[in-house]
Amino acid sequence: MTTYYIGADVHSNSTELAIERNKKIVQRYNLPTSIAALSNVLDSLKGEKYLAIEEGPMAGWLYRNLGKKVDELIICDPRRNKLIDSDGDKDDKIDAAKLACLLRGNFLRPVYHSDDAGRTELKHWVGLYHDRVRDAVRNINKIRSRCRMHGVSIPRMVVRRATVRDKWLAKTSNQPLAKQLELLWLGYDATSQQVRIARRRLSILSDKYKIIKFWSQLPGIGLVRATTLFAYLDTPWRFKKKNKLWKYCGVGLQRTTSGTDSKGRPKPARLQLPWAVNRTLKNAILGAASSVINQKNNLFRRYYERMLEDGIMPSNARHAVARKLLTVMWAMWKTNSRFDEGMCRKSDMQTTAASLG
Repeated sequence: MTTYYIGADVHSNSTELAIERNKKIVQRYNLPTSIAALSNVLDSLKGEKYLAIEEGPMAGWLYRNLGKKVDELIICDPRRNKLIDSDGDKDDKIDAAKLACLLRGNFLRPVYHSDDAGRTELKHWVGLYHDRVRDAVRNINKIRSRCRMHGVSIPRMVVRRATVRDKWLAKTSNQPLAKQLELLWLGYDATSQQVRIARRRLSILSDKYKIIKFWSQLPGIGLVRATTLFAYLDTPWRFKKKNKLWKYCGVGLQRTTSGTDSKGRPKPARLQLPWAVNRTLKNAILGAASSVINQKNNLFRRYYERMLEDGIMPSNARHAVARKLLTVMWAMWKTNSRFDEGMCRKSDMQTTAASLG
């Protein structure tokens, strides 16, 4: 049976396809980026078909619609292809051919995508919620910085409540500043309303997932953090080991070492946090760790205090608490059960060992 390796360089308006067979590019296509056009080409190939697309804004859409047209569709990480991609000339045809070659050699690392349309919708709403929150914070910072330019200190209640704001503006003697703030508050009020709408939508969509309710009962984990972790992780079976989950969320440690010392012995390994991580997940789990540390009388707080007593730096102890939280949530997810303190005791040794390196 003939085997085809297909590399696709996808853009918003067009897609360049390079089809490789027997280590040679046998066909090229430049098509509109539409499911119908791409499906026609894939359906015309008789034999085993393997398709590679680099991760991007349209990757999930293509994965869900083209996955059944081929024997395997790989959404790959472009950062791992960077050295090969930057070697020599570069254009869409060359990039598509390189993808096909890397696919044939099994050199591509897949990026996870879900087939579940409901999960995808939830993830999109989670991303939209965090985007609107960032925009609201940005507008607040602009309002405060504008006040500082005029030597004015603005109370927190004035920023957030329209009734108090109107009274405060009426009393101010700096009318030019008042006019500028009225304009900036239009943007803040709009983004605040969008945040509330997105949060209500998150609450509605998350109701059908029991594990989100279980997670929300954990200290430091509320609705937004639980939904964020659920939407971006999608399934507990993605990760074979806990340390894979930790690294993906940005709180695991990776080991780097190179060379030998003057006596020929390997140099000591250096442990550091990975750089290429999902920032939304990292912010969510580290925020949860900070919250649970500041709460009183819970297992995670006591675990944090024991680590400080053992001489571990507060920042390292906070990351260890984040790993502990992730481990407990991972165990709850796999068993679809409520929080059990026994999960914490089982994970103590592993998270402590990871922190000590």
